[in-house]
Amino acid sequence: MNTMLRKTVLGVAGLAFTGGVFAGPIAAHADAPTAAAGKPVAAVQADKPGVDMGKLIPHGVQGAQSKITLNDEQTGNVKAIIAATKKAGLPERAAVISIATSLQESKLENLGHLGDKNDHDSLGLFQQRPSSGWGTPEQITNPEYATLAFEKGLKQVDGWQDMPLTKAAQTVQVSAYPDAYAQWEQQAADLVAQYWNS
Repeated sequence: MNTMLRKTVLGVAGLAFTGGVFAGPIAAHADAPTAAAGKPVAAVQADKPGVDMGKLIPHGVQGAQSKITLNDEQTGNVKAIIAATKKAGLPERAAVISIATSLQESKLENLGHLGDKNDHDSLGLFQQRPSSGWGTPEQITNPEYATLAFEKGLKQVDGWQDMPLTKAAQTVQVSAYPDAYAQWEQQAADLVAQYWNS
């Protein structure tokens, strides 16, 4: 077996072994970070009354940050994630991890099947897969259900509250791009600070 074919087979086998969960339809929806290397994009939000940014980002922001402008649908999905987090009785940090994960996986868009651009059968805000036991297509394209399913997985990660965001998200998602979640931490924290008490 030639080296190139062997590496391809091993790579595919590795993805299959880890559950085959890929970081969503990367080719179709990934935006390049909007900052030069090493320079964060998102400015830290000014202190809001009653918001402890240290609680939202306990380890400080990790690496260069990306930021996108949200439309009304994406903002509605942020609010749905926050509402589901509150319903689950989880703290703001869980909402930060959830929103950052959704920013990476779908840019906070509730994605249906994307045809050839789809990663297997990944759907919704978190690019969850029915074939991996996340729920039915109807369930995982419901923002509340999808968030509660993600956070159920998060609660099963020992010490999730105290670990870096990207490690917590990756433990639940098992992405082919495990460090990609970190770039959304500042924007996710800013969104939680803005909408948690509204």
